[in-house]
Amino acid sequence: MRRLLATAVLFLLLAPAADGATRHVVRGRGFGHGVGMSQYGAYGYAQHAWRYGDILRHYYTGTSIRTTGVQRVRVLLQAGRSSVRFRGASRLAGVRALDKTATYTVRPSRGRLGLFRKGKLRGRYRMLRVYRAGGTARLLGTAINGIHDGRYHGSLDLRPGTSGGVSAINRIKLDQYVLGVVAGEMPSSWGTEALKAQAVAARTYAVATRKRGATFDLYPDTRSQVYKGVAGETFATNAAVRATAGRVVTAEGSPIVAYYFSTSGGETENVENSFLGAAPLSWLRGVDDPYDDISPHHTWRLGFSTRQMDSRLGRYSPGTFQKIKVLQRGVSPRVVRANVYATGGTRTITGPTLRSRLTLYDTWASFTTVSTSQVRGATSLTAAWYPHRLLALRGTFTPAPSGRRLAVERRSGGRWRRVASARTSRGGGYYLRVKRRGVYRVRGGSVAGPAVRVS
Repeated sequence: MRRLLATAVLFLLLAPAADGATRHVVRGRGFGHGVGMSQYGAYGYAQHAWRYGDILRHYYTGTSIRTTGVQRVRVLLQAGRSSVRFRGASRLAGVRALDKTATYTVRPSRGRLGLFRKGKLRGRYRMLRVYRAGGTARLLGTAINGIHDGRYHGSLDLRPGTSGGVSAINRIKLDQYVLGVVAGEMPSSWGTEALKAQAVAARTYAVATRKRGATFDLYPDTRSQVYKGVAGETFATNAAVRATAGRVVTAEGSPIVAYYFSTSGGETENVENSFLGAAPLSWLRGVDDPYDDISPHHTWRLGFSTRQMDSRLGRYSPGTFQKIKVLQRGVSPRVVRANVYATGGTRTITGPTLRSRLTLYDTWASFTTVSTSQVRGATSLTAAWYPHRLLALRGTFTPAPSGRRLAVERRSGGRWRRVASARTSRGGGYYLRVKRRGVYRVRGGSVAGPAVRVS
């Protein structure tokens, strides 16, 4: 009798599964690379009455705030265009006055750059520097920063492009450049001290990352910082820039690369753990960030199917994706390295690559895989013991939840209602009986598995 019962149970557990599904859940914190100043954290500190200098010294440990001697920067706005058009300029530097109401076109002409107005050539030059004294010039068309027909302080330098055509470069005073950056990087409605901290961080980053020796210093997009010219200016951000005029963050007497990002999730990260291969720096160490929780991305959650994981991971998931296991975390703890397990083998992936492949908000992430299938007990042997159709689920929840306890939920009236509980094995496997047909899922803590119909 016991042998027959044991055999029946064995057949039941080995019977083919149907109506199965797998869900891969990524829970995380933060938004960005995690190094340097958290912008939402700075906003939170400002709400708690911190001054901008204290905010900056918190995120960039052991640093000082000093005045820079850098006066101007050059920002690439258009590159390698067949022609560049502008208007509003009143002067061609060192050569002639211009009609500020007219539209001019610059394009290659006989080995130089030709200046045209209404189709008529006005002169040929190796390069042109045009500006409007005390005002702004307008660069027509769409610039690299996405601004169309944008206005810019300083001058527009028009030069032959490195691979042909014409490039437009905005030569501008450093603080005028920062005027066009702050509102592009931080909402102008945020607290004054947060805006001041952003202004100093942006100014410092520009000074420290200039491309010296090139025809321009900075890009107007995320390769450097988002710079929108006059279109990026607001009353509040301009006031913050002027209140911190010329101020930069320094360490060992020099401006630092003042990295900043959106949201820390509660702690920033060491530079070497986020920018792999970078040397450790005492001023770019992970620090607590207690007021970052005002960010909508302080915590987040994403769900993927197996097909989506295979598609996004590509060569890092040979065969069919199974799971991700973190091998090394940073201090925050963001992912430094992880293994991807698939049916065709295992691949090691870095945290930044994993973030890019899966389009995660941050590398501060944990990975849970939940598989659920209906158990079919349809053999004649099991039918002798169970005259009614057996209703049961089995699957895996990896890694196993805390306490190895799962809640069993059934969808009813458009809502999920808890109807039972189950316990997993050490490896996360589970098997459970349900009393009624319907749509079920299991939940471990805040992670819910896929919905499966039991019929």
